[in-house]
Amino acid sequence: MLIEILKSKIHRVTVTDANLNYIGSITIDEALMEAAGIQSWEKVSVVNITNGNRLETYVIPGERGSGTICLNGAAAHLFSRGDIAIIMAYAQMTPEEAHGFQPTVIFPDTATNRLK
Repeated sequence: MLIEILKSKIHRVTVTDANLNYIGSITIDEALMEAAGIQSWEKVSVVNITNGNRLETYVIPGERGSGTICLNGAAAHLFSRGDIAIIMAYAQMTPEEAHGFQPTVIFPDTATNRLK
């Protein structure tokens, strides 16, 4: 049996853009992706702390060091520039693998979305 465990979390970033005219996904600063251990095209859950919306999508890398957090496509209806969000990625593991596993959680500066 496999269970889903939190693998990575980017805690409290500020949405820098919401682009309705894009095919979908979330664009994340590549430095944040790397620090959190999130891969290009990986499925993530995104929670909007500002308004309570929640969605699943996939990640595309944004310019390294830019602080970019951009919701694309239909997700742009649920997030606006300035909203605060949490981004989470999960992994499937056996209960034995999950025992003692610790996720990677990063806490960027919310004003700049850059690592502290």
